[in-house]
Amino acid sequence: MLPLVRRARLRDAPALHALSLAFIRSGALRPRSVDHYLAHAGEFLLATRRGRTSALGCLALGDEGDGVAVLYNFCVAQGNQGQGLGAALLRAALADARYRRVREVFTATTGGASFFRRHGFVSAGPGRAPAAWAAALDPARGSEVLSRRL
Repeated sequence: MLPLVRRARLRDAPALHALSLAFIRSGALRPRSVDHYLAHAGEFLLATRRGRTSALGCLALGDEGDGVAVLYNFCVAQGNQGQGLGAALLRAALADARYRRVREVFTATTGGASFFRRHGFVSAGPGRAPAAWAAALDPARGSEVLSRRL
C-alpha cells in the first residue's frame, strides 16, 4: 500500500513527539519537546498509510534563508522501515523545497549516510552548512553533514 504524505497540523504535534521518542532515546535524534512540534508543525511532513491515521514517519524542512533549508527530525517507526515511507517523505520534502525555491538542502545524520546518498546527497564541505544550524550540532554525536543542490 502506498504511503500518504501530508503536511503536519498543530493537532499532530503530540503524535510527532511520540513517534520521535524512540529515536531520541536511542540518540539518533536530538531531544525536542512537544512545544517544539507545536511551534514548528508547519515544517513537518507526516507519513501514514491510506486508511490509517497513525503517524508512521515524519520529516521537517526548516528554512534557513538565502535559498538554504535543513532537513531534521527524520524518522520512520520501527516495523515500518524499508517499506518506502522514508523515501516518500524525502521526495515530498525535496519537492516542497523546490517549490519554495530552495537551492540547497542540508541534513545531518548519525545513522550512516547511505540512504541520503542514494537520493543525491553528498558530504558537505567545511563551512558550507548554515552557521547557526551547524553550531547547534553536538560534536559528541558524530553527525555527518550532507547536502543536495536542487
